Amino acid sequence: MDRIEDIKKRLRSVNEIRQLTRAMELVSAAKMRKSKIQHDLVGPYFSLCAESMLEVQRHSPDINDPFFRLRKKDKGETWKIGYFVLTGDQGLAGAYNNNVVRITQEHIQSKILDNVEKGLRTEYMLYVFGNVGREKLIRDGYTVDPEFSFPITNPTYYEARSVANIIRRKYLAGEFDLVYLIYTKMESAAKMSPMIVRVVPVNTKALTDILPADVNDAGIAVENGATLDYHPNPNAVFSFLIDTYLNAMLYGALVEAYACEQTARMTAMNNATDNADDMIKELTQKGNRARQSKITTELIEIINGAEQTAKK
Repeated sequence: MDRIEDIKKRLRSVNEIRQLTRAMELVSAAKMRKSKIQHDLVGPYFSLCAESMLEVQRHSPDINDPFFRLRKKDKGETWKIGYFVLTGDQGLAGAYNNNVVRITQEHIQSKILDNVEKGLRTEYMLYVFGNVGREKLIRDGYTVDPEFSFPITNPTYYEARSVANIIRRKYLAGEFDLVYLIYTKMESAAKMSPMIVRVVPVNTKALTDILPADVNDAGIAVENGATLDYHPNPNAVFSFLIDTYLNAMLYGALVEAYACEQTARMTAMNNATDNADDMIKELTQKGNRARQSKITTELIEIINGAEQTAKK
């Protein structure tokens, strides 16, 4: 049986850990609520932008824009792919960061194998938000841009616009043929799903999947019975919407990823606190048994001593 002194030391250690995990849980809960409000505010803006793009595409199928046209490759040529991966700046968030890193690695490997079967080569570059994912991907031997450094904490629209400008410039310069955004989408407080979205060239199927379920696929203008007239022309409208779309896409993903990270950390710290409570209860019971055993031993020794004295 453990000594009472050892049990007391372990109790103190577990209590200290519990206080820390409880404090981190409360901090993450406050950050999660703030980020959830931010997420709810940006949702309608992105939905309207995405739906407007779908309307333009639906009613102007002959639109000619490089951001809407999937490039073609012949055998022996190379697909150049850019990945913008949203992970956390800190750990202690359960499997949150590992899940994002895992699907990133799986997608890269899948693309490479698929292109090999088609006789094509693959070049890729990872642009990683957050220190945790960046360090793990580098350790695992993946190609990560060392100059790209954006925090995931407290995302702003200005940061999203800066990253969108990088995507826009590199895509038009031919440095990328495809650009994917990998982040975590919050289905509910208890369910978060890693997402892989092709942001350019624009994937209308992915846009439809991202839009809220209550958005009518017919489009706002059609729904109201209006006649669509794009000024000066659909190409100019679409060109404007592309900039807005990229900004909104990045900002929405940043906000959602940050909210998911805080929710995951809050859940992990809540579980850690519950485990600490169980351990404290178990150690308290063990301490009580050790104390009772010690008292019993002392009583037996006193009785035996009294008996020996009486015999004399």
